Amino acid sequence: MRKLFALCCLLLSSIFAFSQARPLPGADVPQIYQRLLPQIEAIPIFDHHAHPGFYDDPNVDAMASPPGGSTPFRERDGNPELVAAANALFGYPYEDLSPEHAEWLVKKKNEMKKSLGQGYFSSILDKLNIEQGVANRALMADYLDPKRFVWVFFSDSFMWPFNNAHETARNPDEAVYIPLQEKMLHRWMIQEGVSKLPVNFSDYLKFITRTLEDNQKKGGIAQKFEVAYFRSMKFSDPSRAQAEMIYRKYVAGGIPSEPEYRTFQDYIFRYLVVEGGRLHLPVHIHTAVGIGDYFNMTEGNIFNLENVLRDPRYSKTTFVMIHGGYPYERQAIWLAAAQNVFMDSSLMELMTYPSAMKDILKQWLETFPDKITFGTDCFPYNEVLGSEESYWLGVQSTRTALAAALAEMISEGAVNEEQALQMAHGFLHDNAVRIYGGKVH
Repeated sequence: MRKLFALCCLLLSSIFAFSQARPLPGADVPQIYQRLLPQIEAIPIFDHHAHPGFYDDPNVDAMASPPGGSTPFRERDGNPELVAAANALFGYPYEDLSPEHAEWLVKKKNEMKKSLGQGYFSSILDKLNIEQGVANRALMADYLDPKRFVWVFFSDSFMWPFNNAHETARNPDEAVYIPLQEKMLHRWMIQEGVSKLPVNFSDYLKFITRTLEDNQKKGGIAQKFEVAYFRSMKFSDPSRAQAEMIYRKYVAGGIPSEPEYRTFQDYIFRYLVVEGGRLHLPVHIHTAVGIGDYFNMTEGNIFNLENVLRDPRYSKTTFVMIHGGYPYERQAIWLAAAQNVFMDSSLMELMTYPSAMKDILKQWLETFPDKITFGTDCFPYNEVLGSEESYWLGVQSTRTALAAALAEMISEGAVNEEQALQMAHGFLHDNAVRIYGGKVH
């Protein structure tokens, strides 16, 4: 009997030892990685966040970089990976991007633009196995094929309808940013046939709603906020009466104090969130560190949004945390515990190298693998290095980092290979597509 009991204990301990994930990956990681990578490269991508366009297109974004800002090491022109990108996409024959050699790349791109027309950026997607991608832009461009690019538009400007003299004077960055919000609001007013701000607050809210509805009809699948660049992401919960009183006070002129403006903006932001839920128009929010010398990381911290994301009044609104709260992404993933909150990886794979991105993805995959989505955050930096090269860098970095993260998880016994590939499909494609139903492929 004792021998039988000991044998049972031995068998049970063996079973538990086999099923227990190990704290360290084994020597088999390189082999697993090499086996996974071609399968991950074969997965068609839905790029959940990008700014496709040409460097001289003012509608690529609703804002612009202030002059003289610092650039992270990997995004500088001297990064040799960008030469590899140019070679892979255009057959670039040189080993550097010196001015005399870069002329070849500019000429090649111009020739392809002329010959391919609307198919130019679609050809870039084809080379990178991107099935479809978001065009997060101020306005859509006629050179982007609407079958391959879906539109996410900007809603920040509705929060800045008054005289913004105090806002632009806060620092040199805001002197660049705020006038662009004024320009964006003016565009929406022209679109809706509004010659000046409505006298009544209720009519201003109707103008906002009508703009959202019309943008949705034009193909918009979500609305985007870059609000962290302009003010704190900590939103109070003022009443409509408070917001209406401020609107009446300043609609015809005058400069609101900062507390008055923030109260008004807090109400408008929450109104836009509610309308997003009603219209099934997801809310995308920039939640990472930003460009410029005056970006306030404390005020832009993703956790300032927690009182909004956890508010049961907004349970029907889908939130996408663009850039995943970086550099607080390890903590931010827990916000995705809410059914209507998703995390987007864009920007991180451009600022970090694959070795660091591997650790970020591994932690996300081990936490809420069904709530994370991929985005390149491609952007046309200049005439030489455009959206095309940053598309390539984002895709290549992420596929390799994802294969490495999953290889470690398999080696540690956290998942098997079939589960790992399901996670890869979810992150690169399926999770984001599920958000939009039939609006995307």
